Amino acid sequence: MPREFSSLRQMDTPVKVLFTGYLSTVAVGYLVALIQILFTHGMADGKFGLSIDDIVYSYYGNRSGTVLETQLNGAMKENASEQERFKIIQWVRDGADKADYVDDGIEPIIQQRCVMCHNGQSSLPNFNDFNVIKELSRQDDGATFSSLTRVSHIHLFGISFIFMFVGLIFSFAETSTTKYKCIAIGMPYVFLLVDILSWWLTKLNPMFAWLVILAGTGMAVSFFFMVGVS
Repeated sequence: MPREFSSLRQMDTPVKVLFTGYLSTVAVGYLVALIQILFTHGMADGKFGLSIDDIVYSYYGNRSGTVLETQLNGAMKENASEQERFKIIQWVRDGADKADYVDDGIEPIIQQRCVMCHNGQSSLPNFNDFNVIKELSRQDDGATFSSLTRVSHIHLFGISFIFMFVGLIFSFAETSTTKYKCIAIGMPYVFLLVDILSWWLTKLNPMFAWLVILAGTGMAVSFFFMVGVS
């Protein structure tokens, strides 16, 4: 016997309000997350907008420079003047000596421009510790394996929960057959796994940077398709 099917249209008004509120909120949250990516990874090469270079610098790194240089010419470019950034970069290229850190006036620039966020109160490097700054003056190898592990498990747990509830609501829609519903519900999870995998692959080889953009785009399209249809 075919099972009885209750569609979104047939549900009580309170349930419709609940589902509508959830879908609207997570859709806005997803858009804000995309904007946040533009202001973080999207500024890795110093230019607004996500590009292959941004992905490479974020995960593989800019092996021709240091972490501090990459950040000062990229995502942190607007946080200090050109002259201040030049002084820090010059100090880094001269060997990042501790004595010169004070004598060349680098310390007050760091204290004024950086410590407001890099103060040990968050996951950001603590710039009150000179050894941390010294470590960042070495070759830019991109994201560390420890940071990739942390971000990977957060995304896998958190985003999969969002897809589960969006997919559950979408499963009650009437505008698609069961076959295409299954495909639509499953695709975000496939793209999520490929997205996480592509970070690690890009860390090992920059040629996989295109896969990050492809997987992220597929995930977003799948998400907004289910939200829009629902």
